[in-house]
Amino acid sequence: MIVTPDADMVVLLDADGSEIGTAPKSSVHGADTRLHLAFSCHVFDQEGRLLVTRRALTKTAWPGVWTNSFCGHPTPGERLVAAVRRRAEHELGLPLENVEPILPFFRYRATDAAGIVENEICPVYVATTTHQPRPHPDEVVEHLWVDPDDVAEAVRRTPWAFSPWLVLQAQLLPFLGGGARLEEVAS
Repeated sequence: MIVTPDADMVVLLDADGSEIGTAPKSSVHGADTRLHLAFSCHVFDQEGRLLVTRRALTKTAWPGVWTNSFCGHPTPGERLVAAVRRRAEHELGLPLENVEPILPFFRYRATDAAGIVENEICPVYVATTTHQPRPHPDEVVEHLWVDPDDVAEAVRRTPWAFSPWLVLQAQLLPFLGGGARLEEVAS
């Protein structure tokens, strides 16, 4: 019998980032969201273009906003890189190469217009691919390969059109115009 991770469970964290239990994913995204583990990933193609996606209109939090390539949650006991690869396949039908952490300690809390709160310790990864996305319609309504400088400029000019985690990440990531040097971000 093959045991698969429970995709409906997330890892709960205390204020220091230590695991304190698990909870159904549906219970941690509401008006009183408990701190939990997540991840974000920025995917580049062979031409150095960045994949940005527009969240499906049916998403619970931030429906219809543009964001990084994809996000997700590791299941209990799942390694983060394995979760990143799993989510890329599910959300975008996209195999990844060179999955590397770039903001391993990223953390944010934000509330959307409907009152849904995200409260996550959310390591940020970069990856490459040689494939074209085949987005799952329940996850992604649009996607574009764009020059990272164009993304940085769009986030700067119209932050309201983007997910709050992408806006915050853009302030840190050098390829999105952030002020940190790469060695500072990766440490």
